[in-house]
Amino acid sequence: MTRSKVARGWWAAIVAVIVVSLVIQLVLIFTGGADANSGETGASIGVRLWRLVSFFTIESNLIVLAALVFLVRSTSYDGPRWRVLHLDALLGIVITGLVFAIVLAPQVHLTGWALAATIGFHYVSPWATLVGWLVFGPRPRMSWATVGLAFVWPLAWLVYIFVQGSFTDWYPYPFLDVTDLGLGVAVRNAAFVLVLGIALAAGFKTLDAKLPRTG
Repeated sequence: MTRSKVARGWWAAIVAVIVVSLVIQLVLIFTGGADANSGETGASIGVRLWRLVSFFTIESNLIVLAALVFLVRSTSYDGPRWRVLHLDALLGIVITGLVFAIVLAPQVHLTGWALAATIGFHYVSPWATLVGWLVFGPRPRMSWATVGLAFVWPLAWLVYIFVQGSFTDWYPYPFLDVTDLGLGVAVRNAAFVLVLGIALAAGFKTLDAKLPRTG
């Protein structure tokens, strides 16, 4: 089997994991099951769907899904917009994996299908995506302009979360909950995650230039 076929199989497997996890989560929402991000079961279906797409976890998984579909078609895919999309996928999903494992996992206790979905979202997708990039690339694909543009989405997400929270009193993650922590602490916590993202982006950019060319 050629390296290209192995890479396409790897990316396709991640796509399948994300799709299956999303289907499980949607079924749980429509049947009153637990949310795979928070364990919550209350609220109307409409509110739960809106909250679902507001989670950074879900958005980052959707971005990974969008970026990898192109690599399934061609492992050497390239393009200026795709480069930003792919770096957003790497940044978002690795932050998702790290923050969930370190901060959120001890606070969320899931069982059954909700646990299966969260394993897909928070464990398989993040680390399989990272390993896939380290092994298969494609590289080089990153410039400092790409890095800068990749932060448009995370910053927009943070602004959206704080603005909608001021009207709804709902925040997707406890460390961003202005109602419980106060605005100052919540913004400080957001800044910590943003600094983590900057460090990861710089690391990815460096590795993109130094690791063997692929694709």
